[in-house]
Amino acid sequence: MKSINRRSVLLAGLGAAGAGALAACGGDDSGTKALVSPSGAAVAATEKKRTSTGRTHRLTLTAAPAMIDLGSGVMPRTWAFDGRVPGKEVRLSLGDTLAAELSNQLPDKTATSIHWHGIALRNDSDGVPPLTQTSVRAGSTFTYRFTADAPGTYFFHPHVGVQLDRGLYAPLIVEDPKEPLAYDDEWVVLLDDWVDGVTGTPDEVFTELKHGMGAMSGHTDTGDTPSPSSSMGGHDMGDMGGMDMSQASSPPASAASPSGDMPMKFMLMGATSKLLGGDAGDVKYPHHLINGRVATDPDVYAGKPGKKVRLRIINAGSDTAYRVALGDHKLTITHTDGFPVRHQEVDALLVGMGERYDVLVTLGDGVFPLVAVAEGKRASGLALVRTGSGSAPSATVRPRELDGMIVTAPQLRAADGARLASAKTDVTHRIKLTGGMEKYNWSINGRPFDMADPQANPIVIQEGQRVRLDFVNGTDMWHPMHLHGHTYQLGSSGPRKDTTIVLPGTKTSVFFDADNPGQWMLHCHNTYHGEAGMMANVAYRA
Repeated sequence: MKSINRRSVLLAGLGAAGAGALAACGGDDSGTKALVSPSGAAVAATEKKRTSTGRTHRLTLTAAPAMIDLGSGVMPRTWAFDGRVPGKEVRLSLGDTLAAELSNQLPDKTATSIHWHGIALRNDSDGVPPLTQTSVRAGSTFTYRFTADAPGTYFFHPHVGVQLDRGLYAPLIVEDPKEPLAYDDEWVVLLDDWVDGVTGTPDEVFTELKHGMGAMSGHTDTGDTPSPSSSMGGHDMGDMGGMDMSQASSPPASAASPSGDMPMKFMLMGATSKLLGGDAGDVKYPHHLINGRVATDPDVYAGKPGKKVRLRIINAGSDTAYRVALGDHKLTITHTDGFPVRHQEVDALLVGMGERYDVLVTLGDGVFPLVAVAEGKRASGLALVRTGSGSAPSATVRPRELDGMIVTAPQLRAADGARLASAKTDVTHRIKLTGGMEKYNWSINGRPFDMADPQANPIVIQEGQRVRLDFVNGTDMWHPMHLHGHTYQLGSSGPRKDTTIVLPGTKTSVFFDADNPGQWMLHCHNTYHGEAGMMANVAYRA
């Protein structure tokens, strides 16, 4: 990375991917036609239709440098909202309006923004510079204002460069005053992979990744991952129950190659996962956090035996899927990405970056580990549930539930009230995921973005259409594909989601109704894949 300006420019040109998709649908020339403006009349008209309580929740979020305490003496300098990681939870009631002022106090003239992940909000508050707004310059403010008309578990984070891989994130919960679920308490669980201020910065990570694996070819990895040859047998590193997953005992990630090749300080080699279809991730992280705490000094939820608790699980990470289980407990999945599903009892679940799952659990008596295994990476995060006496388990504990019944999103079904109404598909766009680690050239339809023009060659839809997106993954890696401003349905009866894992070598079809005019980013929620160019502008025709 040469400068923050380059990152801002990269976020700007969201359009290049659309050309391939339009060609696949018969050579539509609509890319040259007028598009709905993010602050246009159609956006304002849709906002007025949202059911509102008339209440406005006002707050100020200050993005600034901070030294934070992750536990066990780990105190990195990072960027955070109001000096804490995660940021303070924002909780609204269905129909409330949020008026959130972002105050940018970041150093070195660094611009930023806030994206409200998963919320079907008005387009000009989506927080994607320069597509929906001008980036917020250092020393300035910007107020986001929107009505939250869908209950659920959400979160917010920047949408400039690789800033998500710092500490700038926090939960956003929209409560339903007519909540149909019965439970005694809630626990918001934020998962994150952490590098900033420990082994380097996210910008340094991206600079190394951009060299590609080709530049590392002869390197013998001396970090915390197996060599490529040791993983070729198809072993799922997440299934290896007897290993020590403590990051603290790993050799320094910055160790140089004895062969004299380019050292790999950040690039992860040999991480594999059956659940993820092969390659598990790109980046070595020294820590995996649950609610901002390292595994050796975990966050603790205190409750009472027999109580039913709703866990709102959010993956705010940048390069890591987490396999999550609570020792000696079953989890009942009730929601994913804010929308209800038919209840499914499981031992563990897989959560990709940007995904959220709500689960119910009836607490036992004692001390229990909530473990988030960094899938395929031989590492984990830990939190504790304490309802009685007993000693805390070790930081490397591995509950047997992690190897029990694991459910992923395609196995779930939308609850009756959450399914899309039956309708014919009006338009289909083929979204081919392309690129690879060799050159680190991630893209959509073979077009990585130079981001010079956010409206060039968009994937065009029209208000009122039933839209089908066919994600075709031609790469060797999995991609959590996130659509802003909408929720889509997996297949004809799957769950409603805004982020879904697309495994390598597979096609995933999703459907949504074009009912929220504007220009919306569609991208891989691996922070580094998106920044390298795997994104597109899904734009409404004016």
